[in-house]
Amino acid sequence: MRFFLSGIVATVILTFYTLLPACAQSYGLGFYSHEVVQDKRTALELNLNKVSDKDNLELSFDLSFLPNYPVYFGYIFRLIGDDKQNIDLVYDNQANIRHFKIIVGERLSKISFNIDDKLLFERWNKLRLLIDYKNNKLTVFSGNDSFSESGLHLQRSKNYKLLFGANTYRRYQTTDLPPMKLRDVNIMQEGTLLANWPLSEYEGNVAGETINQNNGTVVNPLWVKAHHRNWQLEKEFTVRGDASLAVDAGKEEIYIISPDSLLTFAINNTPQLRSEAYSLGKQSLVPGDQAIYANNKLYYLYVDQKAVATFDLNSKRWNKAFSNNATDNGHLNKFFSKADSSIYTIGGYGQLVYKDSVKRYNIASDKWQNIKTTGDFFTPRYLAGLGTNASGDTAYIIGGYGSSTGQQIVSPRNLYDMVRYTVKDRTFKKLFDINTHNNEDFVFANSIVISQKDKSYYGLIFPQHKFNSRLQLIHGSLSNGTYTLVGDTISYKFNDVHSFADLYYIPKSGRFFAVTLFREAEQTRIKIYSLLSPPEPLAGNSKIAAHSFYWLIAGALVVLMIFLIIYSRNKKPAAYLQTKRPYQPLSPAANQQDPHELNADDDQARLMHKNTIFLFGDLQLFTPDGNEITKYFTPLLKELFLLIVLYSIKLDRGISSEKLNEILWFDKSEKSARNNRSVNIAKLKLLLDKMEHCHLSKDTGNWKIEIDYSKIMVDYHNYLSIVSNKNKLSKEKIIQLTHITQRGNFLSNAEYEWLDGFKSEISNEIIDTCIQFANSVPIAEDPEFLITVANSIFYFDPVNEEAMIIKCKALSQIGKHSLAKNTFETFSREYKTIYGEAFNRDFHSILE
Repeated sequence: MRFFLSGIVATVILTFYTLLPACAQSYGLGFYSHEVVQDKRTALELNLNKVSDKDNLELSFDLSFLPNYPVYFGYIFRLIGDDKQNIDLVYDNQANIRHFKIIVGERLSKISFNIDDKLLFERWNKLRLLIDYKNNKLTVFSGNDSFSESGLHLQRSKNYKLLFGANTYRRYQTTDLPPMKLRDVNIMQEGTLLANWPLSEYEGNVAGETINQNNGTVVNPLWVKAHHRNWQLEKEFTVRGDASLAVDAGKEEIYIISPDSLLTFAINNTPQLRSEAYSLGKQSLVPGDQAIYANNKLYYLYVDQKAVATFDLNSKRWNKAFSNNATDNGHLNKFFSKADSSIYTIGGYGQLVYKDSVKRYNIASDKWQNIKTTGDFFTPRYLAGLGTNASGDTAYIIGGYGSSTGQQIVSPRNLYDMVRYTVKDRTFKKLFDINTHNNEDFVFANSIVISQKDKSYYGLIFPQHKFNSRLQLIHGSLSNGTYTLVGDTISYKFNDVHSFADLYYIPKSGRFFAVTLFREAEQTRIKIYSLLSPPEPLAGNSKIAAHSFYWLIAGALVVLMIFLIIYSRNKKPAAYLQTKRPYQPLSPAANQQDPHELNADDDQARLMHKNTIFLFGDLQLFTPDGNEITKYFTPLLKELFLLIVLYSIKLDRGISSEKLNEILWFDKSEKSARNNRSVNIAKLKLLLDKMEHCHLSKDTGNWKIEIDYSKIMVDYHNYLSIVSNKNKLSKEKIIQLTHITQRGNFLSNAEYEWLDGFKSEISNEIIDTCIQFANSVPIAEDPEFLITVANSIFYFDPVNEEAMIIKCKALSQIGKHSLAKNTFETFSREYKTIYGEAFNRDFHSILE
């Protein structure tokens, strides 16, 4: 039986690893080059010491060049032995056809070669350098080619320094290097691997070594993996009035249309934003309308007015102007079809109605037409994602929010269907429903990106029922409902027609771009983010795409459990089986209690200790499973967490790297402080991943902990919501406040100089809030509760005169005169002990 069970387990495990979907493994180290000043260029320093005196040494690595840079010149690496002899690989695009060259000492060797540009810029290329000391021979292997030279007077060495890119090492220093990326650096000797640097880090200045932990150091790193996983905020700015978006993927430009000017974000290695005012003055834009770049022109769609304005990029003028009215087609989808040179719009929302109409604007005739469609029923919707094939004759529409009748009042719901629309036959065809991963509903940003090569799509999803929402990139199949979460998330403020998000893919630069708009106070805030393709799953947060995969594994586990139960029953006595406890379901309160609703009955939520961060009393963090992770915080990690979380919650802006260095690593050099910060930030991210709805970001340039307060209860956040508006205090809010402070003073066991200001402010705020409420309630109305309020004040200030007066009056009101007198006398003694003088009022005067 035991061997049979082992076979079952092995089968399950083997099945699991066999069926795991393959994920793109994009990693390596990119190098900043001539496009930045010398101090900002990338340097990688690796060391190998006490090397055996043998006949050969082999260095290998994968190399690729970063495209679209103006200068490709400089050192790939310098290998220095015992500070005596250098062997260099350089690249010179000004030379003849052989751009790669080997230098030994101060002599240019005869070894030179080239790598085809398509391979060099689009793929990883394996390079190997074999140093044969016995035969005094140097050989370079590139692909299937090899290049050798003998008689180079090669000198055996014990200690090697391997410098990639720029370096400041003694007489070998240089700032010339080509824009490149590097990975899997290996050093071998006689078939033995001496060192391996994968260069697979996400951040920091340490290049981990896997054989002997002989880590290298990096200056100004451009970690490839991070740029495939973490969205980079490329630009953030504000324009007056409304704004619309369009993209020209061929020219690599994103257009932002504002009422008075056209802003162009040029997508290149040094992105730049330029603004050009319209030559004929302001243009009326309709809130919620959209633009599109098609047929080598920029179009603004006035859908409700069935009109289109065309922008001349040379004269900087619109050919038409229209009245500014509210749109009846917010968040519609649009696309351009080359087949008939027409712009199509689908769906939308306005006046409490979801739309299913398809409209066509023919560019040649300047005419609009309502298209009568056939095929499957297309549910009226908005907030869907749309993408097309290369020719634009087939559109894919996914998800959204709507209802079968189109009426908002009749059962609106989230939609998860993938529908294909064919221009030629004007037909809708439902392909499948996507498999949602969790219970949270979501919709899509306006565009999805179609990959015809592997029949897949990329789209941005977000929960539309939250104002402080987050955009998440997914990669799904065009043939079934599977998809995978890729990349990290983007902060996104969603307020229906006041918000807009779109997704673009620029093939030339191999990057996705997410653009968000948020309109408030007569202006629009625009944020542009980029992510290298292919995007990586976020570590610790990737989801298995195939729904069938889940069921297959679940079935295997069920079979395993059945056999384990049978085996267990055969091993245990019958008496044990008869004493099993009956199943007892959780009470409705345990299932339904929301830990974020702090009221008089929230003890159950506190006992559950799930999805909770306590800052009053002892610091405690509880995961969704109820596990406390505070024990994993070292003293330094604890202080780092508190610094970031308090500045995030209180000020909503986070804290800068410079401020962290100033507080935590003031005694270290800038380089050492940066290294320490990078290492501890990485550790903190891993811990916060366990909280699921709480993560560390740097979207604004500051370190900030983003928390979904609808999922995680943070007592400090709840405290701030109470004390921030003292004009709307109520008994219920004061009860909530006392429940928060029952755990103890704010971070009672944390003693940091920078924290004193927070603690002092919180104590004062609590006292002021309680006193303001107490003074607003007549003593006779609720004396018992006012006694509780006074006691809460005494907890923070034992000689607070107003609290003493409130309590004495309340006790006298309910006839407890002796207790009132005792309260006064206790207060008077404490007062004299602290201040060294007697309290200057008597008991009877305070009761008047």
